[in-house]
Amino acid sequence: MTDNIPSSAPVFAFTTWEPVLRLLRAGRAARSGGPPVRVVGRIGRGSWSLDLVRPGPGPGGAARVEGVQDEMDAVDRVRGALEAVGAEEVSFCAEIAADGRTALQLIGPSSAVESAAGGTGPGVLLLVEGAVPAPRRRLPASAPGAVAAPSADPGLLERTLRERLPDAVGATEAELAAAEERLGIALPAELKALYRATRARRADRPASKIFRAVGCELLEPDRVHIADPSSRPWSWASAALDASGARPGDAVQGLVGSPGWIVFGDTGGGDRLAIDLTPGAGGHIGQIIVISHEENIGAGLVADSLTDLVLGRHSAGGAVREPGPEPVAWVNERSVRSVEAAAHPGLEVLSLGVWEGEPFSLAPVVGLPGLRTLSAHPGTLADPREIAGLTGLEFLELGPADWRVLLDAGAVPRSLLAAGIEDYGRDPLPNVDLANELLALWGRPPIIRRAVKGDLGPPG
Repeated sequence: MTDNIPSSAPVFAFTTWEPVLRLLRAGRAARSGGPPVRVVGRIGRGSWSLDLVRPGPGPGGAARVEGVQDEMDAVDRVRGALEAVGAEEVSFCAEIAADGRTALQLIGPSSAVESAAGGTGPGVLLLVEGAVPAPRRRLPASAPGAVAAPSADPGLLERTLRERLPDAVGATEAELAAAEERLGIALPAELKALYRATRARRADRPASKIFRAVGCELLEPDRVHIADPSSRPWSWASAALDASGARPGDAVQGLVGSPGWIVFGDTGGGDRLAIDLTPGAGGHIGQIIVISHEENIGAGLVADSLTDLVLGRHSAGGAVREPGPEPVAWVNERSVRSVEAAAHPGLEVLSLGVWEGEPFSLAPVVGLPGLRTLSAHPGTLADPREIAGLTGLEFLELGPADWRVLLDAGAVPRSLLAAGIEDYGRDPLPNVDLANELLALWGRPPIIRRAVKGDLGPPG
């Protein structure tokens, strides 16, 4: 929702929201003993989050659509209004008096905000337009000693596939050249040998036979692609808490993506298989890796070469990973138990989680050269003003009270690219005001609020 939407638009009409508010009032009153009630939620064109207790299935039965039809109908009314004005989502809170008089606050997104998944808060504040977290900017490190695996044998690979798929139609040299031109990279010899044996078109041969012959769901040459960072979904909050890179013994570099990861197949479960031309120092050029659809970073080693994959010789893993301090430290009741224990020169991410002891001082991590992310659960910082000494921070996530201290002290780090407000309260409005203060420091567009009044009438 943006500020240039006409005030007469249906998304701002109380009648649009009335069915949702009636459902929430009934649910809240039943749990709290009656009105007045306060309700919050979020409705988007693709999903919604409402504080409703949905009816469960009967004994031994599955959930029925009829049980949530009223909710779906109410939500669809709002979603239609959003679609009419080109808005993706809107959060809201409402105060409903005992006589039904209602004060509704609509909270629209800003182009400078990444919406919080499933929540009603302001989400991640994008303080610098177009900025991305460090793991998504990181390029592969060079591995001068890496070479192709001895098992890589394009000739054997092609002969094996021709024996397994004698009637298959192979890709032409023109098709392979077109793929190279589209990708901007030369295809490895093994991959060319594979496609000369079969171009993987289902019209030529059943996909199941190709799967058995190759060991994966093979993509057609015109669907081969580079697994660069943009090919993986992400959010600022999760990506900023990741760390990429590789240790000396790693076979595969822990990257979000690489210009040398050439995707040619799928495991059949949504994970992609790629030839890796940018291996770690413990790997081989041309090794086969699997890129999990459930992970935001890194890949696993499958085989030392495409020849090994086709012949069923899977790798047992790369070189032994050398121990060492981790770039991401989780300080909480069940993990690292002090900031001192987490501090080391290679620390990039510090997350202070649920903690029942004395709040932490940040003095042990002041001056660390690579510390770029700090996430601190409310109440875990002894003095939020110590954050001013963390001069390389790109992402900072704090509770509202700690942000208030920084703002009042004029100590918000200007190195930040993005920021988050951690709060599990039921009132999003104070956090919206806080978020707008932070956005104003960088001259970014504010989050829009619109007030709408109406009357639901007495309950019953």
